[in-house]
Amino acid sequence: MNDWPDRRTGDRSERYGRGSADSQPEGARAMPHIQRRPSSPQRPQVPPRRPQVPPQSQGYDDRYQDGGYGHAPDPGYDSGYNTGQVYGAGSGGGGGGRRGGGDGGYVGRPAPDWRRRIKLGALTLVVALLVVSVSTYFWADSKLKREVDLSKVIERPEPGDGTNYLIVGSDSREGMSAEEKKRLRTGSAEGKRTDSMMILHDGSNGPTLISLPRDSNVEIPSFVGSESGKKFPGTGRQVKLNAAYAEDGPELLVRTVEFNTGLHIDHYVEIGFGGFAKIVDAIGGVELDIPKAFKDKKSGADFKAGKQTLNGEQSLAFVRTRYALPGSDLDRTKNQQKFLAALASQTATPSTIINPFKLYPTMGAGLDTLIVDKDMSLWSLGSMFFAMKGVTGGDGTSMNMPISGSVNGNLVWDKAKVKQLVQQLNNDEKVTVTGD
Repeated sequence: MNDWPDRRTGDRSERYGRGSADSQPEGARAMPHIQRRPSSPQRPQVPPRRPQVPPQSQGYDDRYQDGGYGHAPDPGYDSGYNTGQVYGAGSGGGGGGRRGGGDGGYVGRPAPDWRRRIKLGALTLVVALLVVSVSTYFWADSKLKREVDLSKVIERPEPGDGTNYLIVGSDSREGMSAEEKKRLRTGSAEGKRTDSMMILHDGSNGPTLISLPRDSNVEIPSFVGSESGKKFPGTGRQVKLNAAYAEDGPELLVRTVEFNTGLHIDHYVEIGFGGFAKIVDAIGGVELDIPKAFKDKKSGADFKAGKQTLNGEQSLAFVRTRYALPGSDLDRTKNQQKFLAALASQTATPSTIINPFKLYPTMGAGLDTLIVDKDMSLWSLGSMFFAMKGVTGGDGTSMNMPISGSVNGNLVWDKAKVKQLVQQLNNDEKVTVTGD
């Protein structure tokens, strides 16, 4: 039986199995011939046609309109392109990354308009600053204690040019704990008294800071009680200036200062011990140059000569010391002027104003214990601090009220010099009067 397919020809024994003894090489042997069934005729190979490209109006190069470099397109071929919409764009589209225009180039995304972006950024910054400023203003304005009513002051002198502030440092212990009173050596006396008094004139010829010694001999004039509303006639009674505050508060103090000087007081500002120390600590201390060392057990002062940074406790001791100084109250007022001017100079700086971590604690510490008149605005308060700063910067003058002598241990003002000084302040002239 034949194992080979019926269509295979040739003798199996003759063509295979000779091995290496065959004289013909292996490659020359006759291979069996297999007859295959005829296959179906193949379709002739047609070279692929280029896809029909949309005309020039569709954003393609006109070189492709003939079907590809000189070959006419086959009208029966469907390229698959939609001539009404190319890559999601309309017939006139030229989106980023697609060919567009007659030059065959690519149309990229439009360049960013930096000028417009800068304007929008600047506008956003201005709006943000405006919102913060307005919010800060209303926050600070709400914390001001407008407790002094200057409308109760009677028989007032006419206002002059410029603005006059009566600045008072009181020994008020309001809001202080027992530990703070002990640490600051304030004692625990009830009520409050004036510890320092100054007139700050802010005018076109620079600021002038005038200290009023609390032991000044003055006359208590007629006045209307701030609480009772009752009028008390003047009797010519001579007292120390700080007694006026102790008797009927800020309104009588303003009335007494105006009566004895003839100078109109526009605004009243008072700060207590606690608030004073907190402001100093909030700004990180006040740098001061102390020309001569001194020590005082009552105030707790213990200072060496030279430049040094005072914290709140040390600052309070510095401005309260009187017994360790040769000139007693007069020397103390000079130290108070020096310190307050330095405090204002180091507070009203860009590093404090634009730094919210310093600005808000500083404002909060001061405004919590600051007492002002009912007509005081934040603008006026800010003007006062900048005027105080001008005294240190050399734009202004600091002095004591001119003294001519003493009576019964009280300091007597030099009436002639006081009259000249007040006239210069009312006319907003350069101050030429000097004080001790």
